[in-house]
Formats: sequence, structure tokens, C-alpha cells
Amino acid sequence: MDQMTFKHDTVLSDVHMHRPNTHHLMTRLNSAGQPVFRSRFRILAESRADGDSGTDSANGEKHKSPRRDGGTSPEQDEEGGNQGNVETCLDEDGDLDVTHRPRKRSVDEGGRDLVCPIILQQSGPDLEQDEDSDDDDDDEETCFSKDIIQIEHTMATPLEDVGKQVWRGALLLADFILSEKDTFSGATVLELGAGTGLTSIVMATTAKTVYCTDVGEDLLRLCHRNVFLNQHMTKPAGGEVKVKHLNWLQHSLCTDADLEFSWTEEEVADLYDNTDFIIAADVCYDDDLTDGLFRTLYRLCSSFNHSCTVFISLEKRMNFSLRHMDICCEAYNHFKHCLSQLQDMEDGRCRFKVEHVPLNFSQFLLYERIEQLELWKITASSLESEQTQSDSD
Repeated sequence: MDQMTFKHDTVLSDVHMHRPNTHHLMTRLNSAGQPVFRSRFRILAESRADGDSGTDSANGEKHKSPRRDGGTSPEQDEEGGNQGNVETCLDEDGDLDVTHRPRKRSVDEGGRDLVCPIILQQSGPDLEQDEDSDDDDDDEETCFSKDIIQIEHTMATPLEDVGKQVWRGALLLADFILSEKDTFSGATVLELGAGTGLTSIVMATTAKTVYCTDVGEDLLRLCHRNVFLNQHMTKPAGGEVKVKHLNWLQHSLCTDADLEFSWTEEEVADLYDNTDFIIAADVCYDDDLTDGLFRTLYRLCSSFNHSCTVFISLEKRMNFSLRHMDICCEAYNHFKHCLSQLQDMEDGRCRFKVEHVPLNFSQFLLYERIEQLELWKITASSLESEQTQSDSD
């Protein structure tokens, strides 16, 4: 069940690729028939400020030597001058008999949850409500630790479903939030393109209200499920995550009360009156979506009567272009072009200042913080509010 089938249009996040299969727990099939896995990400008690990174994000433990029988390791044998005492083991046919290393954790040790075939059914709203009320009560003692984030996600998806995976850009932005908790304390935050909701969940450990937005009922239900799974982190901190529909290609918010994940009038008013920060993680991989993102940022920020700060994390991805016959970063280059256009915009309503944020903040989650990861800060200042403040002074 942990095997993934790759096709020509399959995309797989490095976060999932570099983690052992024992941490990919298949729980169910979503309404689109895609396998849903559950992974755990531990927040380190002591942040890693030395730039070190790892790939085992689930348990935060160092890999132990596979030798559990009290024998010495090959390195210790070499130091003790015992390399000549190694005896080659052959089977009855004269072939080399290789002793396999034991599993790090077996099912009997309780390191991995049992996955029963009865779980493998397509889920809908009713099924997810049943899971919320029944299954999670059983896992409360083993899974609901204050420093473990549980995320349900899919793997090896087509490009249009990459939001259902966890990406390094989300982990980078989560690190930044955890290192700047005082900055976001008590704030109202809007996340665009939230995907699995990981960043919104981390933000809710310090912010007051987080509007976690994306498109597609299946993705929003997955996000809502993850918010429920991590209430043990957000409720004690007093934060609230509200999963809402927000389409960058539309000019208005969905307020139809008959639709799931729609906005109430009170929430719309709160969004426009009180949003302090807008965040987005790894959402710039398609030029049309990037254009929609920046149009949405401009539309929202120019409608606010107060200043707002935007943080965007992304991974610069190299691809071979047939048009250029060279390796390039076309999606990243388009993102930089949009940043430049936004900063140069002069419409008398809003002023934008763009800054690159150095990645010298502490690392709280285990992942590979590669040099292609970037974090950008956009400060949107309302010229009307600045003029009002100037007149009052």
C-alpha cells in the first residue's frame, strides 16, 4: 500500500520522497479515489540554528546503528584493528549470505499503526465526520502530542493536485512563523493556496484567527480534516483556523450560505478590517496561477484601510526548456517579474515594498533547507491611511 505508481504527468514532493515508507500511513481514499496518507512532523524542542537539516521529519530522532546485538560497528572494528577477523558467510550453494538489518520499528513495538483494509473506501462528508468522532479518539494518547503535527496528504499526484502534498516551501514558512511568534501573536492572518493546511495550523499556535483558503471541495475537506487533527496544538494557544474557499481567478468571495466553506458577512468584514498578514507557501509553479496570486494580493491590499505584510515562500526549481535549449527557472523568473511590477505600481491607493528575507532564522522542523528555498516579504501600505495619519499629526 506504500508503493506509488508514477505516470508521465506525476509529481512527487521531495518531502515525501526522502522519508521512509514506515512513516507514510495510508488511511483512506478521498472522494477523487486518491490514496490519503498520514505523516507526522515533530517540532523540535531546541531549534536547529546551525543550518543542519534532515529528511526524517516525522520523529526527529537520529538514525541509530543497525547493530543491536552488542557487536561492534565496522568503524569500531577498523579502529581496533579487527578487520582481519571478519568471516564471510556463505549459504549451502556457496552464495554470499547477507544478513539484513532489522526494522527500525516493527508493528509489534507500536511504532506504526495497523492499516486495515476496511479503511480503504472512498470518503465523503459523512465518512469524515464519522472519522472525526470515532477514529481520532483512539489515537489521542499516541498521536496528540503538543509537538507533533499530523498531516493527511496524497502522494504522486498530477500537477493540478500538487496542493494535496506537503512541500518544502511550507516547512520553511512554518519555521519562520515559529521563529517569529511575537510578530504574529494575536494577529488575523490570511493564507492563500493553503493546500494541506500545515502552515495555517502552525500559524494558529500564535495568531488569533487564520483564514485558511484554497479551491476545490476535496482539497478543502482534506485541509479541514488536518485542522481537526491538530486541535491539540491550536486550541490551547487560543488560535482558530477557518477553512474557506477563495479562488484567485474570481473577483469576489463566495458568500452563498448553501455552499460548504463559504464566507459569512461577518467573516468578510473581519477579513477586510483586521487582516494583518497574508502568507503563501510554494504556490508559484504556473504562470497563470502566479498572475492570479498577484492580482488577488493587489485587490485585497488596496481594499484594506490599513497596512498589511505579505510573506511568500517558494522553491526555485530548475527545468530544461526546449524553447531556450537550456536549464532555466521559468516559473521563478515570472514570479520575480510580478514582484517587480507590484513594487513599481503607482495607483494612488497602495504602495508596495518588496524585500528578500535572509534564511538565517532557526530551524524547528527537520527537512533539507536547500539553497533554492527563498522567502520574500511584501509590505503593503495604504496611502489613504498614511495621509489621514499625516493630517492628524
